[in-house]
Amino acid sequence: MGISGQRSSVDAVVVGAGFAGLYALHKLRSQGLSVRVFEAAPEIGGTWYYNRYPGARCDVESVDYCYSFDPALEQEWDWSEKYAAQGEILRYMNWVADRLGLRDGITFDTRVTAAVLDEENLRWTVTTDTGEVVVARFCVMATGPLSAALTPDFPGLDGFAGELYHTAHWPHEAVDFTGKRVAVIGTGSSGIQSIPVIAEQAERLYVFQRTPNYSVPAGNRPLTDEDRAQIKATYAERRRLSWRSGGGSPHIAHPKLTMEVTPEERRAAFEKRWELGGVLFSKTFSDQMIDPAANEEARKFYEEKVRAVIDDPEIAELLIPNDHPIGTKRICTDTNYFETFNKSHVKLISVRETPIVSIDADGINTSDAHYDVDAIVLATGFDAMTGALAKIDIVGRGNRSLRDDWAGGPRTYLGLGVDGFPNLFLVSGPGAPAVLANMVLHAEAHVNWIADAITYLDDHGHTAIEATADAVDNWGVELRQRAEATLFPKADSWYTGANVPGKPRGFMLFIGGFGAYLDICADVAAAGYKGFRLI
Repeated sequence: MGISGQRSSVDAVVVGAGFAGLYALHKLRSQGLSVRVFEAAPEIGGTWYYNRYPGARCDVESVDYCYSFDPALEQEWDWSEKYAAQGEILRYMNWVADRLGLRDGITFDTRVTAAVLDEENLRWTVTTDTGEVVVARFCVMATGPLSAALTPDFPGLDGFAGELYHTAHWPHEAVDFTGKRVAVIGTGSSGIQSIPVIAEQAERLYVFQRTPNYSVPAGNRPLTDEDRAQIKATYAERRRLSWRSGGGSPHIAHPKLTMEVTPEERRAAFEKRWELGGVLFSKTFSDQMIDPAANEEARKFYEEKVRAVIDDPEIAELLIPNDHPIGTKRICTDTNYFETFNKSHVKLISVRETPIVSIDADGINTSDAHYDVDAIVLATGFDAMTGALAKIDIVGRGNRSLRDDWAGGPRTYLGLGVDGFPNLFLVSGPGAPAVLANMVLHAEAHVNWIADAITYLDDHGHTAIEATADAVDNWGVELRQRAEATLFPKADSWYTGANVPGKPRGFMLFIGGFGAYLDICADVAAAGYKGFRLI
């Protein structure tokens, strides 16, 4: 396999071997299709292969953040914690790959560099960095929304003489910060998860924060045998609720709106959700992300909780966001994050007040000080949603590249297809709920929809399926209108591309909820793929 210049032909090429790619391989194979998966990494796992930074774990409960398509998998696997750490999720994915015999369909250490449409035959020519060329009828881009890491352009970064790490490209051997002076740049999710762990080892820890983020205690704990038995006995109902939910978890909001209850009831509801822990705090009441008054109640409760655990009021002031409504950026989940700043060896530096000017051999220069450090950790995030696809030369009809087509921001229909790119499918891409939902169930939903569409084409004598320009344009309008009816556009978040210099701004996700989105996709299919041209 993989001999330079070798050309082979398959029904489908899948790009990426994370949760989406693995399931696509299994599902399409089970329909009798020939499938090749290409994965740039040496092993499966995608996000969970690369992001091995200290404290990395999922913010969706482990029992929900796993495959639902085969009840036997649910019953056999035992999760050890409420929120699984990176290593355990990776073990689970490897177990599934072995259990379903998927490895032989995956070519590792191989990056797809181009996918070019042959307009006459409606086939895709896929080229890899190893020189292999595969012709495929279908291309399934399971490239992941958070897989293109961002490194800010700090002057002098290359000249730093100490250890340099990026949370998204963490070494596979343990990193020991004992006795070292460490700088962490960035207080998004990976910073918030890693800072408390690094602080336990480092002699000095400097945290450079540009933008504070809302973070709620994860409430993580080991799962008992009783917990696991209970979950396994009720898995079917748990999944039913998840598929109908706003975010792909079995969460049910308070039956009343925020301002309809008494202050005491409101406080009790927030308190209960806070004790449960995690990202769903923003969904305690169903109107928190729509009504500014409701959001303000959640924010006040949040602020009171956080101030209570930070000793220094000035530090609290810096750590509590005041520039966006709570929940309009993904709420982070943490274990003792805010408490870490009470430690005498931990120092918070606001780069909004004193920006990083340069980095030299010995450390970091801000506008008013020099910090000597032995190690720098970049917790600086991703070019989300579009970054991974932009690295591939995807060329459709009329020699038009997807990169050019998306120059003003991503354009899709349902987040699944793009006009001018027949038989090219996106999984969990822009225009879908994507990162607003449980990514494992989301991947299953998209792959199932794609697999059904391929069956429909074959049963009805069609060669290809292609979104129409009108459907793509109308979907863009729908995404915007739905977003504008909420508080989400009030935040400069990576949902809008605001974290990448020069990236066009626009809310890239379907905000109407996971269940509602699945209904739309099902209706489109039931109507003979309304909004798509069948060729």
